[in-house]
Amino acid sequence: MAAIPNFRLGRANGFMAKDKTKIVKETAGKLLELMGTVAEIEVVEDKENEAILVNLNSAEETGLLIGRYGETVLSLQTILVLIVKQKLGEWARVLVNVGDWREKEKIHLEELAAQAAARAKETGEPQSLYNLSASQRRIIHLFLAEDAQIKTESEGEDKERFLVIRKV
Repeated sequence: MAAIPNFRLGRANGFMAKDKTKIVKETAGKLLELMGTVAEIEVVEDKENEAILVNLNSAEETGLLIGRYGETVLSLQTILVLIVKQKLGEWARVLVNVGDWREKEKIHLEELAAQAAARAKETGEPQSLYNLSASQRRIIHLFLAEDAQIKTESEGEDKERFLVIRKV
């Protein structure tokens, strides 16, 4: 599977960043309508991650929108990226967050990475982390990049891809 190029927030294919955020918001609203769910939609430029961040807030349907282990929110994100690509004619990095799920997920992944890195340092044995999405692996790679005693690599292909943490 080909990698999705980084999204730049400036002008591309005649679309300004504000036009892109408007298209993303309209598309997210239509998807939620088709799902039969109601949520407040906030779309902002995330310059740090060079992405468009879609925040969904729903008092009653947060669990439904997140899904088991974040499966629904990640699937919604994938569908949104594909539809937006069709509308814009280019790839756009879109991140979907429901409530504070993304923040909690990042904390959880960083704790998992810290534990695996500590085991790798202590035992000298590589530590493998399975069943992670590309974005989850990226969070761990970035988190452990600051540790000079640790090296991270993604191995495997497609759905079988996993992350390996090694002592340097």
